[in-house]
Amino acid sequence: MKSNKSIFIATAEPFSGKSIVALGLVDMLLSKTQKIGYFKPIINQDPKIKADSHIETLISHFKLPLQYDKTYSYTREEANILAQSGMQDEIIDTIISKFKSLEEENDFTIIEGSDFLGEGTAFEFDANLAIAKNLGTPVIIVASGDGKSTSQITNAVNVTINNFLQRKVKVIGVVVNKVGKDNIKAVQDSLKNCLKKDIQVAVIPKITELKSPTMKEVMEHLNAEVMFGAEQLSNRADHFIFGAMQIANFLNHIKQNVLIVTPGDRSDIVLATLQASLSKNYPKIAGIVLTGGFEVPDSVLRLIEGSNTQLPILRVEEPSFYAATKVAGIHSKINPDNPEKIHMAVNTFRKYMDMEALEKNIANFKTQGITPRMFQYQLVSWAKSKKKHIVLPEGNDERILKAADRLVKQGIVNITLLGNVEEITVTVNRLGLALNQENCQIINPQESVYFDDYANTLFEIRKGKNMPLGVARDLMTDVAYYGTMMVHKGHADGMVSGAVHTTAHTIRPALQFIKTKPGISLVSSIFFMCLPDRVTIFGDCAININPSAEQLAEIAISSADTSAKFGIEPRVAMLSYSSGSSGSGEDVEKVRAATEIVKSKRPDILVEGPIQYDAAVDPITGKQKMPDSKVAGNASVLIFPDLNTGNNTYKAVQRETGAVAIGPMLQGMNKPVNDLSRGCTVDDIYNTVVITAIQAEEG
Repeated sequence: MKSNKSIFIATAEPFSGKSIVALGLVDMLLSKTQKIGYFKPIINQDPKIKADSHIETLISHFKLPLQYDKTYSYTREEANILAQSGMQDEIIDTIISKFKSLEEENDFTIIEGSDFLGEGTAFEFDANLAIAKNLGTPVIIVASGDGKSTSQITNAVNVTINNFLQRKVKVIGVVVNKVGKDNIKAVQDSLKNCLKKDIQVAVIPKITELKSPTMKEVMEHLNAEVMFGAEQLSNRADHFIFGAMQIANFLNHIKQNVLIVTPGDRSDIVLATLQASLSKNYPKIAGIVLTGGFEVPDSVLRLIEGSNTQLPILRVEEPSFYAATKVAGIHSKINPDNPEKIHMAVNTFRKYMDMEALEKNIANFKTQGITPRMFQYQLVSWAKSKKKHIVLPEGNDERILKAADRLVKQGIVNITLLGNVEEITVTVNRLGLALNQENCQIINPQESVYFDDYANTLFEIRKGKNMPLGVARDLMTDVAYYGTMMVHKGHADGMVSGAVHTTAHTIRPALQFIKTKPGISLVSSIFFMCLPDRVTIFGDCAININPSAEQLAEIAISSADTSAKFGIEPRVAMLSYSSGSSGSGEDVEKVRAATEIVKSKRPDILVEGPIQYDAAVDPITGKQKMPDSKVAGNASVLIFPDLNTGNNTYKAVQRETGAVAIGPMLQGMNKPVNDLSRGCTVDDIYNTVVITAIQAEEG
């Protein structure tokens, strides 16, 4: 029997929330295989006018190597014209033909059914049935529970499922989105009672972060002019209010992420909103829409410009009621320029869907090796299964806060932020993040109940080095020392720092009192290089400048053990400018000696050296230069002879191939402390915290 290589996402109504399922499926499948296809037979409009938001988001976010014109067959208008001419069979034949060519290029393909917008919805439903039937693909039904009772949801799902079952199309799951939180259990029970046991059921509540439009969507929907705050159009508008009352009453209606709709001649409302947005006593405001086409007085414009506000202010010609009605009718979409909403959708799918059961239902294939998406998916899964406690000393940095917010929302780790509590809280509110003292610790070291204990512990450890107690107390006010002491005392499982501080600042405290593991004499580093088709380990690219043969061997052994721990079979290449016995010189001899030390100390490790980079990673070159080697052409762990070579090579590979470099991850210490680069991104911080949490599992 041919193994299943596709899944069809179907619905029978508009705005059902198919994008959550689509994003979740692609994310899950990329952890299992490298090449994922995405196919939407009928799209809403010509891509030359506007790209389909689902296809664009999936290709962009997951970096799927798909050509846009291969991801669809017809626009809705094209399909309807053909259908009205009685050419339904030709439509289906063309769709199947185009899908098959896409399927041949990929390991697994996700098919997304129609959106059911505009005319021709009856034809679209029949077309979806015919496509699923002819492709022999299983189906996940997606339904909306928005504004529906339990019985209405159950009836709608049953009708849709029965239509597919009558055509002998296998339905493996049902996802009901936007269900009221008080109604979730009732919907689950009702569906499970009436559906076959082999149909998986997931019920997802209404989620404000996914439902609410951004200010950019408001601007586009109203065709509004942006007067101020263009850089903050990603602000989320959870609800809106009319600004047509007196100021004292108006201010009482300001809630988190509110959109203010007010006539353009109400300067008092505009100025009160601006002042509230700057006040720590009011929550974050999404933006303002000025209605009626009124010209804002020059005096008010000067005041707004001088206030240096970042609040989005839009202007429309329509009156307030008309504008507000249009705002209320916005159906927010998940777009590629809103990564937070994408992460929320993926995390929502993971949370409410039984992923293990779903994998068994839709996928029955294996691939060799480990791809970047498999690797990153597994990292998050491993970290989440243990949920370790990671301290981030640089709590005032916006990148740190954004990464911490994502980590906390996804339930991957417990977080402690260090720094001035009030300043961190103000920044969190300004950024519209969900961090607070209930979901993460925020600590000012000098005000901590552990401060004296930590300072005394440092004094006891370092008094042999003539460190006075006063110096120990001064050092403990430093967030790097305080965070490292949290790890040393077991109050945190690991630390990630370096977004603001130097490598030396991050590592020095760890070397003083966390120290290296027994049998390890030095701390080294590795990068996980997520290349387009595989993950390899590069070491040492960040710490040791010019290691000796003994140190190089130790780096290789530590890196091989790290590789195995993270699910990458270690095949170690000791790099040099010569392969095998072809070259000589001091540098080559150092690598040769290091290789022999590794073989002597750890005969279980597959290692080759000296070997050139091309012979290590390219099978053809490896076979030519070292035909008897088990590592040549297939190396997974690349050990560089010095920091100059390693650092430049990892950066060159990263820039030239677009590889994601996760790290540096420090290895060899008793407890995990990892260093960031000062140019790190939010994704870099996120990934480094995840690998730190996995390292902590050893403890």
